[in-house]
Amino acid sequence: MSLYVGREASKLWKRFCAEVSTEINLLAENWKYILGGVIFQYIHGLAARGVHYIHRPGPTLQDAGFFLLPELGQDKAYISETVFSSIFISFVLWTFHPFILKSKRIYTVVSQMLRIITFYSTQLPGPNYHCREGSRLATLPPPQSVLEVLLINFPRGVLYGCGDLIFSSHMIFSLVFIRTYQKYGTKRWIKQLGWLLAVVQSLLIIASRKHYTVDIVVAWYTVNLVVFFVDKKLPEMPERPAGGASLLLPISSKDKDGRTKEENHKLLNGNSADPMDRRQRNGMNGKILEDGLAVHGEAVINGA
Repeated sequence: MSLYVGREASKLWKRFCAEVSTEINLLAENWKYILGGVIFQYIHGLAARGVHYIHRPGPTLQDAGFFLLPELGQDKAYISETVFSSIFISFVLWTFHPFILKSKRIYTVVSQMLRIITFYSTQLPGPNYHCREGSRLATLPPPQSVLEVLLINFPRGVLYGCGDLIFSSHMIFSLVFIRTYQKYGTKRWIKQLGWLLAVVQSLLIIASRKHYTVDIVVAWYTVNLVVFFVDKKLPEMPERPAGGASLLLPISSKDKDGRTKEENHKLLNGNSADPMDRRQRNGMNGKILEDGLAVHGEAVINGA
């Protein structure tokens, strides 16, 4: 028993080291995408802060979701945030395997660009408790300096913002995370659980009166249309596959067989370095087979 445990531990450690080595090299090569995503998150926060200055509280608008769902109250507002946090943290942990997926950052950036345009086009009176008439947080006094605007009063300005309603940023992140796992993940039950949590979160956001129902509905079809557009119009974007074999191929200038760095890139992307090697692979067209649906490579080659 101890021999078996030691052998498996050794395999796990080697796999971990290979994965870390690969991730560090991928991070070093793709840091621009991560930096671009971070910068745009700041721009999005700056836009949300700016719309708060022009927010004017008023009577809560008539809303079908408010009519159908009982109000949770301020003391239970944390429930929707807990669901969102569970989705967010789970995705962050999973996204390290693989780490760099460029398209999921494009999904988020495009969706948030559309969100900024939308909530600046029309400002609705916020339904959240701190955005209602009589709340001192519902409006902001004119800024005293440019620095006051640029600092966006993080994190208080993010937690107590008003005016950035259509459409829900929480739903953008959640749906992008779920759609990304739907494309690259392999566990069917996690995919089903993800969609269930997205529906539950949508209902909780409305019940918490953090958004109008229209904010949630628009997020659902906008994010899915953005994902559809990116996947159909930008299919040539290189992605790192989730195949287990690539995890054991850390990038280096040359490996022991004399392969160049460019050849290693091709291997990591699921393409053969040898132009004569045209064998089909399980992950076709960027799709990852789910557990229990994998087909033996030889059977695929033979057309079985």
